[in-house]
Amino acid sequence: MSKVKWAIIGPGWAASDFVKAIKEVNGSVYAVAGVTLEEAQAFADKNQVENAFGNTTEMLKDEAIDVVYISTPHNLHYKLIIESLKAGKHVISEKAITVNSEQLTEIIALAEEKNLVVAEAMTLYYMPLYKKLREILDSGQLGKLKMIQVSFGSCKEYDVKNRFFSKDLAGGALLDIGTYALSFTRFFLSQQPNEVLTTVKTFETGVDEQSGIVLKNEADELAVISLTMRAKMPKRGIVAGELGFITVDNFPRADKATITYTDGRVEQIEAGETAKALEYEVEDMQNFIQSGKNTATLHLSNDVMALMTNIRNQWGIKYPFE
Repeated sequence: MSKVKWAIIGPGWAASDFVKAIKEVNGSVYAVAGVTLEEAQAFADKNQVENAFGNTTEMLKDEAIDVVYISTPHNLHYKLIIESLKAGKHVISEKAITVNSEQLTEIIALAEEKNLVVAEAMTLYYMPLYKKLREILDSGQLGKLKMIQVSFGSCKEYDVKNRFFSKDLAGGALLDIGTYALSFTRFFLSQQPNEVLTTVKTFETGVDEQSGIVLKNEADELAVISLTMRAKMPKRGIVAGELGFITVDNFPRADKATITYTDGRVEQIEAGETAKALEYEVEDMQNFIQSGKNTATLHLSNDVMALMTNIRNQWGIKYPFE
């Protein structure tokens, strides 16, 4: 395909990593926008980006830009995605793509109206390992899917001023690390859960610190998810069928998994490379643009956002700006 012209909103460390991936796949990054021109220019100089802009609005006026990558805190994603779509740009946004279902529903409608691609930079959706595991599950090799278990514990340093603990910045474990666990779960479930049970322990700032979530769908597939951001737990996902189970450690960017069969046999599955995780995102996003698949992974993100909104409603946790 012809070279895609990328632009960056949110010139931080995550954006630097993404720029490297774009260059590996596509060759160059056309533009970056920061809160100030000085910030954007510093990022451009460091990462060899062609053009720097002091604000997003000015950058989006540039008709040469094809697609925007957004790596700001997630409380800003909705506004920036809408602005980018209105400017006629495709968008891939860091996770969580929005903070609630209402925002994402509006984004999806606008993207469809303008025939633009929107995707979430949920790495596991693009990893070759997951595509291979999905094929194995769909083949019936593990029998009927019965149960999924996912744990993710990240011990964030105690700091009430950190964004992870800030209600104003949509903090809490669910939108920060829980989005990975729920995305893993929804990727393997055959359909969206229609039963959601959950309990939460809140942090002193009012965000969710740790939680337990139980999901069930009409296919009688169950999932149990454990989250905490004040204790370390393995990033482990288990997908169990009648004939065996898959174990994926460090699951967000995994390149290997183990299948343990009911008869005791063990099989190692490998695909892709963890180090190339962001390159897979770039490749797939460019393929989505070329093929016009504007909902290629967005239906998964939409289902996950619906679950997270349901869960927060049950907890009674609402952000000030909602």
